[in-house]
Amino acid sequence: MQELVELFNYTFVIRALIVGTAISLSAALIGILLVLKKYSMIGHGLGEIGFASLSLALAFNLPPLYVSIPMVVLASFLIMAFSQKKGASGDVVIAIVSTGALTFGVIITAITKGFNIDVYNYMFGSILAITNQDLILSIILCVIVVVAYIIYYNRLFLITYDEEYAKTTGINVTYYQLIISLATALIIVIGMRLMGTLLISSLIVFPAIISKKITTSFKGLVIVSGIVSVVCFVIGIFVSFYMNLPAGASIVAVNIILLIITTVTNKIIKVN
Repeated sequence: MQELVELFNYTFVIRALIVGTAISLSAALIGILLVLKKYSMIGHGLGEIGFASLSLALAFNLPPLYVSIPMVVLASFLIMAFSQKKGASGDVVIAIVSTGALTFGVIITAITKGFNIDVYNYMFGSILAITNQDLILSIILCVIVVVAYIIYYNRLFLITYDEEYAKTTGINVTYYQLIISLATALIIVIGMRLMGTLLISSLIVFPAIISKKITTSFKGLVIVSGIVSVVCFVIGIFVSFYMNLPAGASIVAVNIILLIITTVTNKIIKVN
């Protein structure tokens, strides 16, 4: 316990906790919408696009955020647009785009600087890579997502559960889908320094899946998902420090353990 308390003496630890908490909460809120709309794989696809954009930025010594944000945001809009077309499969679109982006990123990395420590940190995450800029952006993003949820709660509920009815009531569904796509892209870009491009999608998917096993109401899903995401993040961070493990992998492992516990508990309850 004393060792964990001493961690708060380090600025980078406090910065990682703030950024991670903000991103975890934002990802959980957006993740509920994506999972219920069956767009859960979009986070994984955007993570690999983020890797390609980072490879491009590192190859030409460009600021990673300035390259990643426009590329990931554009990709998010395109994936959502194609997924909305009749006859189009969202999973197929995401699979094609993400695989292509990952291939592009690997080739760019291989022919330029190779898989050095910077690339490794972006792929799997590192709390040492988090900057004050990430801190500011994550807080701003979290505030915007939470406020938007409060203001547009009823509309988001309608769009998620009955899109056609939402359209008949005059709600501009496309506008809100673009906003969700934008928020998802920003979460991926800002969070991949901490979680890594290969693991950032877990913050979107796992809390939503776990919360669905605990509650069924939309309000309950939103609240439980947010709590689960933040708690798993904090536990995962401290586990990574204590056992000297990668932060991203530790956080995902905690989510997986909680998912197993809730799944087994549900089955036991149903049997009894």
